[in-house]
Amino acid sequence: MVRAVILVKSPKKLIAVKLRKISAITESFPVTGQFDAVAVITVNELKKIKDITTRLQQIPGVERTETLVEVDA
Repeated sequence: MVRAVILVKSPKKLIAVKLRKISAITESFPVTGQFDAVAVITVNELKKIKDITTRLQQIPGVERTETLVEVDA
């Protein structure tokens, strides 16, 4: 399993709620700072992260995303 955190920039106030509708997202919540929401995803393969990120970027109001992939120590 691969876990990643996707930071989402969007002026939409309820963007975190919209993110939760994507099945691979296990957690989503609003944050303060440069980004407006965080989505935590878990997928079987690393290459699926791109598919999820592409879906997030197609949500109306999403301006940009940044993806952080968990690294095993």
